Amino acid sequence: EASRTRRLLVGFRKWYYNMCGFNKLGLMHDDTINENSDVKEALRRLPETVYNDRVFRIKRALDLSMKHQILPKDKWTKYEEDVHYLTPYLEEVIRERKEREEWAKK
Repeated sequence: EASRTRRLLVGFRKWYYNMCGFNKLGLMHDDTINENSDVKEALRRLPETVYNDRVFRIKRALDLSMKHQILPKDKWTKYEEDVHYLTPYLEEVIRERKEREEWAKK
C-alpha cells in the first residue's frame, strides 16, 4: 500500500513538473527561484562552473521564450535529472541570516 502511494505521488510530481513548463526551456527548478537578497548571496557562493551553467540555461530560456519556442523534447530537463544545486546554499544563507537576527535581538 505504501509503495503504491509513493509511486502515485512520484507520478503526480513528474506530471506537475512537466506542467510547469520550465523544463521545456531547459531550465532546472532552482533556476526559477525568485531572486531576493538571500538568493543573491547563495548565487554568489556557487562554484563558478555551476553558476555559469545556470546563466547559460537562463539565457537560452529567455531566447527561446522571445521566439515563442521550446527545446526539442530530448533536450528537456527530466524530473530525475533536475538537481537542486542552489537549495543547499540558500538554506545555509537563510540559517546564517536567522542566526544574525537572533544575535541582534540580544
